[in-house]
Amino acid sequence: MKFKNLLKVAFKSLVKNRMRTLLTSLGVIIGVGAVIVMVGVGQGAQQDIEAQISSLGANMLMVWPERSWSHGVSQSGSQNRLTLDDVEAIRRQATLLSAVSPEVRVGAQVIGGESNWNTNVRGVDPEYEQIRDWHAEYGEFFTERDVRAKSKVAVLGKTVADNLFPSGDAVGAKIRIRNTPFKVIGVLESKGQSTWGSDMDDTIFVPSTTALYRLAGGRFISSIYTSAASVDVTEKAEEELTIIMREAHRIEPGADDDFRIRSQAEFMEMATETSEVMTLLLAAVAAVSLIVGGIGIMNIMLVSVTERTREIGIRMAVGARGSDVLVQFLTEAVVLALTGGTIGVLLAAGVSVLLNKTVGLTTVISPGVVLLAFGFAAAIGIFFGYYPARKAARLHPIDALRYE
Repeated sequence: MKFKNLLKVAFKSLVKNRMRTLLTSLGVIIGVGAVIVMVGVGQGAQQDIEAQISSLGANMLMVWPERSWSHGVSQSGSQNRLTLDDVEAIRRQATLLSAVSPEVRVGAQVIGGESNWNTNVRGVDPEYEQIRDWHAEYGEFFTERDVRAKSKVAVLGKTVADNLFPSGDAVGAKIRIRNTPFKVIGVLESKGQSTWGSDMDDTIFVPSTTALYRLAGGRFISSIYTSAASVDVTEKAEEELTIIMREAHRIEPGADDDFRIRSQAEFMEMATETSEVMTLLLAAVAAVSLIVGGIGIMNIMLVSVTERTREIGIRMAVGARGSDVLVQFLTEAVVLALTGGTIGVLLAAGVSVLLNKTVGLTTVISPGVVLLAFGFAAAIGIFFGYYPARKAARLHPIDALRYE
């Protein structure tokens, strides 16, 4: 039989029992739709993570105190030897870094405006604005002069500003951090949530020296943020930074570092790997419904063979070969699967738009995933349709004609 005629016979047979065809296709429809949506959600999440990490500064390198271990328990920062002298050493010697800033973290209760708020206070240098690509939406960031003078000025994150000054008059206002008065000189633009789900806007920035000597009352800083001159030299900049830090801390050759250096590329790689694993798991769970749909196709094709036994006998009596009958029923199974696949793709597109508009969930539907889902649906049709088709092809013409 010609391919055109095969398709015509297949569609005629499926249309003859519309309700049964629809119910049989439901498994494939839901399976294909679920696979596309789940993979799309996973890829959308990966895209969002990459965008968030890039927004933190694609060239950023962070120096943290190394962890120590006590009785098998990790104690972060207990070996902290990071100081402002390390920051100055990096500024003097580094050739592949464009910006350097210390960071002093202090948790504090902040009073100001119409309320009070518990948040993180970060002591940084003006270059931090460039490193994190985080600029003031209102007012301005503090200057190097403020750092040298230990000025009591503050730049508020959007969340802190909204809670302390809901009317929007934060710039120029006075606040108290740990009973120390500060003047608000700026409000940062919103950064949203971090990759780990924390609110990046729930913070206050003050000059590093102010935080270290007026709020923390200590000698050691929490971390050092740097920015490579370009993305291409990030790896070499990390090597250079390691050498400078080892020399600054007088670490002997072969001895372990008392600091850690992390890059945004590492965070992106870890987040991407996690996202890919989750996407595969979601796709695997969704693919189960495709298997169930394939079993439904096998079941309905077996019923169809039984119902059309006499038809098969007549076809064979007038010259049809077993291979013709095999191809005919196999074509019907594949058409049934691909029809369900087409509806599943349309369903997935609709669900993706709905998720984006109602929940704000990013869903990326790539052509490759659609083709893969179609191919899987066709494979399901061939795999589960072969047994009923072979059973029909092996019927004896005389026995088929006698069947009632």
